[in-house]
Amino acid sequence: MSDPGGRVSGVTGDFTPDRPALRSWLPGFIALAAIWGSSFLFIKVGVAELHPLHLTLYRVGSGALTLLVVLAVLRDRLPRDPRVWGHLTVIAAFGVALPFTLFGYGEQRVESMLAGIWNATTPLVVLPLAVLVFRTERLTARGAVGLALGFTGVMVVLGVWQGVGGAHFVGQLMCFGAAACYGLAIPYQKKFIAGSTLSGLSLSAAQLIVATVQLAIVAPVVAGAPPLPTALSPRVLAAVLALGALGTGLAFVIHLRNIRIVGATTASTVTYLIPVFAVLIGAVVLGERLTWHQPVGALIVLLGVAVSQGLLGRRRRRVAPGVGTPAAPVVEPATR
Repeated sequence: MSDPGGRVSGVTGDFTPDRPALRSWLPGFIALAAIWGSSFLFIKVGVAELHPLHLTLYRVGSGALTLLVVLAVLRDRLPRDPRVWGHLTVIAAFGVALPFTLFGYGEQRVESMLAGIWNATTPLVVLPLAVLVFRTERLTARGAVGLALGFTGVMVVLGVWQGVGGAHFVGQLMCFGAAACYGLAIPYQKKFIAGSTLSGLSLSAAQLIVATVQLAIVAPVVAGAPPLPTALSPRVLAAVLALGALGTGLAFVIHLRNIRIVGATTASTVTYLIPVFAVLIGAVVLGERLTWHQPVGALIVLLGVAVSQGLLGRRRRRVAPGVGTPAAPVVEPATR
C-alpha cells in the first residue's frame, strides 16, 4: 500500500497461496521493511542540503528511470489508454509528489523516526475515505473500533495534553498530511484503476513518470532551479539514489515477489515493521530519541490498523494452487 505507508506497490486482492515456506519470502519481507524504514533516514539526510521539492524531484526521477530499466528487461510496456494516464495524473500527485514533499518538509522539523511512525497512520485515513467518498468499502463495527483506537493513538503521539503549536507540532502535521495524501490515493486507485489489465510494474513506472513531470514544473517555480547532481555532497547524492533506485525500484520488485508468494494481504503487513525499522535506524544512525508517549501512541495506532483491517484473530483462507488469482493490479503509493 505507503501500501499504507507509502511505497509503490503492485497487486491488491485477498489471495493467499497454499502455505509457502517461510524461507521463500521472509528474508525479502524483512529486507523490504528495512529498505522502506530507512527511507526516512535518507529523507532527513537529503533535506539537509536540498529543498524538499528538489529532493522529491530527484528521488522520483531516479525511481522512474529504475523502473523503466526493469520494464525494458522484462519486456513490459507502459499504458496506452489516455484514461489510464488521466487517472495516474491524480494518483501521481496525491500518491507520490505531494506526500513525498510533505515528508521532506516535515523532516526539516521532526525526527526521521517520528516521520516513520506517522507513515503508519495511512490505513486509518484510507478507511473513512473509502467508505464515505469513494464507496469502495463498508464501515463495520470492527472498522469503527479500529478507527477509534487509531485516533486515540494519533492524539497520544501528538501529546495533545502538553499543548499544541511550534515547529515540531507543525512538522508532525505535515507528516500526517503526507499519510492523508496516501489515504486519498489508495481508494482512488481501487475505484478507477483496479479493473486494468496492465501489470503493477507498468502502472507504477507510469505513475512515477507523471510525478516527475509534475515536479519538474512545480519545483522551479516554488523553490528555484534545482542544483546539479554534481553540486551535491556524496552523502546527499547517495541518499537521493537510495531513495529512488533502492526505495522505489528494488523495493518494488521485492514487494511484487512477496505478493506472488504469500498474497497481497500478508505482503501488506510489512506496514507494521516499517516504523520499527525507522525508529531503530533513526536512533542508531542519527542518535534520535523519542519521548515515551510517541512509541506508545504508535503501538495504539498499529493496534487500531490491525483491528480495522481484521488482522487480529483472522483465519488464513487456504486456496488450492492454480485456483485463485490476484485481483487486477493497482499501483499503491510509495510511502517512504
